[in-house]
Amino acid sequence: MDTGSIAWAIIATALVLFMTPGVAFFYGGLVKAKSVISMMMMSFGALGLVGVLWVLYGFNMSAVDGVWNFAGNPFSDFALGELATGETANTDLLGVAFGATFALITVALISGAIADRAKFGSWMVFAGLWATLVYFPVAAWVWGGGWILNLGETLGLPAVIDYAGGTAVHINAGAAALALALVLGKRVGFQKGMDKPHNVPLTLLGASVLWFGWFGFNAGAEWLNGLANTGLIVVNTLGATAAAIIGWLVVEKVKDGKPTAVGAASGAVAGLVAITPACANLEPGWALLLGVVAGALCALAVELKFKLGFDDSLDVVGIHLVGGLIGTLYLGFFAIGTGLFTGGDLGQLAVQAVAAIAVLVYSFVVAWILGFAIEKTMGFRVKNEDEIAGIDTVVHGEEGYALERV
Repeated sequence: MDTGSIAWAIIATALVLFMTPGVAFFYGGLVKAKSVISMMMMSFGALGLVGVLWVLYGFNMSAVDGVWNFAGNPFSDFALGELATGETANTDLLGVAFGATFALITVALISGAIADRAKFGSWMVFAGLWATLVYFPVAAWVWGGGWILNLGETLGLPAVIDYAGGTAVHINAGAAALALALVLGKRVGFQKGMDKPHNVPLTLLGASVLWFGWFGFNAGAEWLNGLANTGLIVVNTLGATAAAIIGWLVVEKVKDGKPTAVGAASGAVAGLVAITPACANLEPGWALLLGVVAGALCALAVELKFKLGFDDSLDVVGIHLVGGLIGTLYLGFFAIGTGLFTGGDLGQLAVQAVAAIAVLVYSFVVAWILGFAIEKTMGFRVKNEDEIAGIDTVVHGEEGYALERV
């Protein structure tokens, strides 16, 4: 690797790492003031735990020798001693660090579905088990030589396109979030408008950090490709996100009469989610259309929890699961050279759908089993009285805002 590619690998890793605190800011602003510490700590807890697990054995599990292997051997190079002393250690270890940042944010994303009512210790147990049983294997399926990466060749169809994580990150996290929301049940007094975001500027800051870091998220892996496709990826990441803001705000204006700052932030995240799998395989005009569609549909999708009766506190399902599905399936129609309307046939859509559905079902089932088992053994949800009082002081012994001391 030339020094420029090495430098970009380090920068991209730092950018994506910064995204998990961005999730903490984004989610933290959306909850009530008495649970902001709890909300942000679930992201920082994931940073600590999953980062350690990735180095110990997660990276080993994220690549397979055989197409149909479930995951790599976690003990093949436990704690990476052999990798660190190999001839290509410099490049290899950069790949380890970059891959870790994706694992971190995927786990952190799930936490938004159980805001205001989850025990921190139980969350940490879930995070470690879910990362081990779901994220690490799915990363192997999608990027590490597994069956999703090779699905097109196996079926004689185009290869599955998931450049930066529509399936492995967003559908994966969104499906797990839905499962946990069902296991933990509704918050006390759950209804539309029950809790206003306590700090809208903090949410906007979080969305800004996410957009900033997402250029590393989407374009980061191009250090393995000599940065050959970076321009297209960067333009699409910018354009689709901007268009999604507009799409979300238009829906808000038509539906509720007022465009909101939280809507703008949520629209930006929806656009980022949707462009993630597609960033390297769309012409910029089609990326703009994807952004508008994702922003508008996710703005409608976040209302489903009230109609269907599940309490996804911070709209992880409506933004990440729905947005990930939109971006993944959209490639079946508009991917450069292989989409139905861009020179291909239904083959691309078919493999995209198989990959998306498989990850969704697997993640949901395992997350539900894990969440149910934790709830029935050590307990996952706090007491109702602690939820009403605010769980920051009960769980962490801290307050987000000690205003009486000012």
